[in-house]
Amino acid sequence: MSTDAEVDLPRMQAGGSPQHLLLTLLGDYWYGQRAPLPSAALVALLGEFGITEVSARAALSRLARRGLLELSKAGRRTSYALSARAAEVLTEGSRHILSFGARGEEWAGRWTVAAFSVPEDRRDLRHTLRTRLGWWGFASLYDGLWVSPHERVAEVTAVLAELGVDTATVFTAEVADGSPVGGDPISAWDLDALRAEYERLLEEYEPVQQRWRAGKVGTSEALIARTALMDDWRNFPNLDPELPAVLLPPRWPRTRARELFIDLYDGLARLSEQRVVQIVSEFEPSLAALVRSHGSDFAP
Repeated sequence: MSTDAEVDLPRMQAGGSPQHLLLTLLGDYWYGQRAPLPSAALVALLGEFGITEVSARAALSRLARRGLLELSKAGRRTSYALSARAAEVLTEGSRHILSFGARGEEWAGRWTVAAFSVPEDRRDLRHTLRTRLGWWGFASLYDGLWVSPHERVAEVTAVLAELGVDTATVFTAEVADGSPVGGDPISAWDLDALRAEYERLLEEYEPVQQRWRAGKVGTSEALIARTALMDDWRNFPNLDPELPAVLLPPRWPRTRARELFIDLYDGLARLSEQRVVQIVSEFEPSLAALVRSHGSDFAP
């Protein structure tokens, strides 16, 4: 079997941090568990990804200060457990990420539209509003006019009310016959850039898929590749609010990308879990039995 040093492994997304990486790992292999893990085991786990001990321990301290990890001590031994809030966020996040791309219903042809005006001297409010709209899958068609191809009236009205944006209108609409092509709401998304992202994922992970199917992937490589894949896939809901297929160009790669993600995420689960068990066992064998992976049918 090939060693990991001989393999060009997928890289974690640019901008990823040790904190983000550790939460991803805990969500994938320690879900449903509130038992504390030795800090040395968590440091070693991050070490699989080239994170130094100094950076790993700094990440643990920052996550504890943010209330996402709970610190406990027994003598000179320090351990960390997921907080209840972190466990809830990770569970909801996993459901959201793993279900992305599974939408198959027909599109009714109606858009949710949010029109608003925010004064120039309230740039902070404008930024917050745009961020929240983007989280709900809206994109800017024109300045102050945001659109979504899904039913989002309740969500966007709640956001406007929460932020106190009164100069705004929310409505649903269909594009009128004869409307200029350049103003098609789908143009709010850069489809060329989005296609390129899907194709990049396919190009990067299809070789891993082939090697896994040939039985040439070891436990450490599986852990690194599966985590990098999850890190990659989690970004797509921010780029693509599951745009209806009828609005997209022919041979759109989202379905292929999801099929590859599901195949690899599920297929590498067992090998990845074995590597995490190996690492935890080095520091606390009694906790190794609690390590468990989950597949795309995530149901805690």
